[in-house]
Amino acid sequence: MNLRFVEAFYWAVSLKSVTRAAEKLFITQSALSSRIAALEEELGVLLLDRRDKQFRVTIVGTRFFGYAQRLLELQRQIKAELGSDAARSLLLRIGAIESVVHSWLTEWLQQMRAEHPAFELELTVETTPLLTEQVRRGTLDLVFAALPAAGEGIRTRALQPMEMVFVGHAVLHPRKRYALEDLARFELLTFQRASQPYVALLDLFRSAGIEPPRVHAISSISAMVQLVEGGFGIATLPRVAAERLAQRQPLRVLNFTDVLAPLPLHASFREDPTSTITLAALDAAAAFAGLKAPRRGASRTSGATAASSKKSMS
Repeated sequence: MNLRFVEAFYWAVSLKSVTRAAEKLFITQSALSSRIAALEEELGVLLLDRRDKQFRVTIVGTRFFGYAQRLLELQRQIKAELGSDAARSLLLRIGAIESVVHSWLTEWLQQMRAEHPAFELELTVETTPLLTEQVRRGTLDLVFAALPAAGEGIRTRALQPMEMVFVGHAVLHPRKRYALEDLARFELLTFQRASQPYVALLDLFRSAGIEPPRVHAISSISAMVQLVEGGFGIATLPRVAAERLAQRQPLRVLNFTDVLAPLPLHASFREDPTSTITLAALDAAAAFAGLKAPRRGASRTSGATAASSKKSMS
């Protein structure tokens, strides 16, 4: 039995789409359909119901799916124990929100490359809603986002939430300490509307009985930093990203009398019995997600925790 044919059937059923399975395996849709047809001919049964355009698995196909899972897992175990993984099995399609990109992503990828020399990366930087949809569809293997992805075959691990801070211009915002009333006099920059940082920022002012200032929704950290540099306002950013950026640009983390709600972070991935690298990558990322940017003087750790918001997040 050709395991490439088994793999084609496995991913078509897992993703409920021949098109998405073909994208996952980097082959054409017709090639994937041919592999499944060849498998059906070898077994002497129909695995997929092709009577209309709806994707349906036959009763026999549902039974064979369990065998396919076990066959591919056994293949992975044999390769891991007796030989080297194929180069394609070390390809990892990763998605991340900008907050992760500006924090620990580079160091984590350097470690991955050192521990897995054949590791090949495809990186997508997007907002949380787009990332969770892409891992659900199977076009990404692992995503780091502010909300967990949901769907059949999807697993999620909560990572260390990211501490949020106010960031101002090093010259234009020189005060040693800022209260909420002080910040109400400035225009504020945060992530897109309906994101957790945007909603939390407005809630912070309203809970204190202070009329919120003008809040600008910016989808890019790089754009927020340029606006702060130009004196446009004060931004809310993850502390680790802000402190890294402040080493190269005229920014400073403002000493704030209150606490901003932290940004939740989740790693979501689709289980793949043909690959060993996703779980290894996730374990390494979980360690990096808890790291803080180096600071001058005493180190600072945050014990803040946060529950997942039901709203879309950056």
